[in-house]
Amino acid sequence: MPDVLLLALLVVAIATGWWLGRRERRHRGTGPAPPALARDYFVGLNYLLNDQQDQAIETFIGALEVNSDTVETHLALGNLFRNRSEADRALKIHQNLLARPTLTADQSERVQLELSRDFLALGLLDRAERLLEGLVRDAQDDELRASARRLLIDLLEREREWQAALDVALPKMVRQHDDIRRAAAHWLCELAEQERHSASPVLARRHLRQALATDARCVRANLLLAAMAHDTGQYKQAIKLLRRIPDQDPAYTPLMLEPLAHAYRLLDDEEGLVHGLRELLDQAPSTAVIALLAETLHHQGQEQEALALIREQLERRPSLDAIHQLLTLSRRQARAADDHIELLERHTLALVRARPRHRCRRCGFATETLHWQCPRCRNWGTMQPIDAPGEG
Repeated sequence: MPDVLLLALLVVAIATGWWLGRRERRHRGTGPAPPALARDYFVGLNYLLNDQQDQAIETFIGALEVNSDTVETHLALGNLFRNRSEADRALKIHQNLLARPTLTADQSERVQLELSRDFLALGLLDRAERLLEGLVRDAQDDELRASARRLLIDLLEREREWQAALDVALPKMVRQHDDIRRAAAHWLCELAEQERHSASPVLARRHLRQALATDARCVRANLLLAAMAHDTGQYKQAIKLLRRIPDQDPAYTPLMLEPLAHAYRLLDDEEGLVHGLRELLDQAPSTAVIALLAETLHHQGQEQEALALIREQLERRPSLDAIHQLLTLSRRQARAADDHIELLERHTLALVRARPRHRCRRCGFATETLHWQCPRCRNWGTMQPIDAPGEG
């Protein structure tokens, strides 16, 4: 929010608070507002006109009385500061509010919620956690308690306290909210990853099955189960698990291709791989599937069929990956170091490698590395492989 707009809102807020304070005193029969209030108000305006914004803000805040009518104004001011990346100022306002003995229980809880947001913004996680735990346990207002619970979940995620986040989310939140359900499945996968690396495969598999029971579309759970089956030599089981992924979400098909091919090759079943890739191509058309199928056909000596497959792909869905692969296969088939083809192959490879490989479908953040939680918007399961032509 621009500074001018913020200060304009401050002026309106202070004027409103001044008027409300005078109205309250009239109702109580205590007479007109003291001259100091008017003096501070005009001093603040003078600072504002002279472009001394910090002094104007401090003067306005000092002039605004705290009473039952102006609590909302103070809360709004604090939120403005926090949204303006000045959480330290917001913290002062909210701490000053909380110290007032005239607050109702409902107002006190609302101020505590805003204070917890200030602490989160400042990285004071322990303080935020204590406040939020108290609100989750004791808050009278259901909506406020739900907001505190969500904030506490967000905090526990930052601290990588996956089991604690699951405990706070409760079955009810997981059932009612898609984003919480998706996140809970990933928390279970995080626990499974830890257990897998600490040689607790039984616990890891249990958590992965819980992840799939929580969110049947959790691709990550099947990828991990397939990896664990592969680790123990159960290659057919790994293939079975990987083949479920296109049904869960076709966008993640490229992630399963390398482990799928590896499992088939360890079984010495190239024909099974070709058959499986052709089925995948019918089920979930993908540039990545076509590329692997063409490479596999080439290794089997079926160069013409591999080239025809890539040409057909270029006619249907032109892409840089397909152009690069066509050049590579053409050069291999010619068995000649054609300078032009080699130059084109080298430059298309550089362009392919320069593109991001994954993008968040929620906020558009793009990166080479797959993150199960988007680093920008922090949503779980929204980063997907970029496979469609023209993307990246």
